[in-house]
Order: sequence, then structure tokens, then C-alpha cells
Amino acid sequence: MSTPSAMRKVYQGITERHQMFRMFDRHAQRPNRFHGDASALYAGEWFEIAEREHDFMFEILPPLWIRGSMFAMREFLTESVTSVFFALRIDGVIRFFHAYCDLSDGGSVEDMRLAIIERETRPVRAITRDERLEHIWSTTADTYRGYADETTLQYLPCQRVITLFSKAGSARLKLLDDLTDDEIAAKLPVQLRHLPDTAVAA
Repeated sequence: MSTPSAMRKVYQGITERHQMFRMFDRHAQRPNRFHGDASALYAGEWFEIAEREHDFMFEILPPLWIRGSMFAMREFLTESVTSVFFALRIDGVIRFFHAYCDLSDGGSVEDMRLAIIERETRPVRAITRDERLEHIWSTTADTYRGYADETTLQYLPCQRVITLFSKAGSARLKLLDDLTDDEIAAKLPVQLRHLPDTAVAA
């Protein structure tokens, strides 16, 4: 299972340390986790972290490399994908980010840096449908999210599914990508529910 690979913000806000570590492997539940190359699944994911977490990660191991305000982790998540940490000045403020970059692509780190800056300097605060879905996936407990397998024959294998609850309390699975606007709003924190879509705000 490897589809994504476009650069994508996968969490809204700044992660605390426990959430940051959880975000490092948002796909831990995928079927056949230790088989095949999942580089495309992780490459391009990014989210914001606090300065304390940025410095903490810098001190864990000697970096693979340091380039200005960026450094890469020595331990690779997949064959060619590793964590890259950024300290970027955006609108006069230094902010900190984690991203997965595929180092087999020589331009991936600079492309990621530019993508983060472009995304975070938009004049209107907005959020795309895809970003809403990724935030829901990132913040849902493992018990209530997963991947379709032989027990969910109505879905294609490896599609992401989320547990929804009716007013009566009964649970059912639904494809993450098929959530309605109302279902998405119900799963988002209040401050994100009424933000305009990026396409509308652009």
C-alpha cells in the first residue's frame, strides 16, 4: 500500500511531545507493516512542533547532516525516507516543523521547505478537505481507526477506515475519504470546524 507522496500537512496546530512521537508513525496499523517499501506512504507528511521538541530531537542522536536551520535524523524510517526538522522564519516568527523527506530525491528537502513556507504564509487561515481528513486520522485513537482487511470485505484492502457512532451508541466503520461534511465537522475540534476551505480562501 503506497499511494500518497504529495506534500501534505497532517496535523493542525503544534504537537506536544507525546503526540509528536505518535505522529512519527501514523500508519503503524497498516497491513503487512514489515513487508515492502512504504516510502511513498510517509514521504511528504509534515506537521508543526514546538521549539522544545525540535531541540530534544536534535540531541537524541548525532544528525545525519545539518544544513543551516535544517537537520536530518540518522535513523531512516524506510529505505530512503527519514525525518527532517526545520526552523523557519515565517511572518517574522521562528517556527519549527517535522517532515518526512525521501532523500533519494535530491530536491525533496528544499521542496519541502518551500512547501511549508508557502502553506503557512497564506493571508487567510483556511484548511482543505484533505487536511481536515488527515487531522482526523492523526488525532483518532488507534482503537477507532484502522485499515480495511479481510474482515471488512465491503472495502478495498488497505483503505483507511474510521469508527463512527450513532446517537444510539452503535458503531460502524466508514472510509475516511467518504466522510460527509457533517461527519468531518463532528470529529474536528471547535476551532477548526468553521474555517473556510483553502480553495475558497485563495
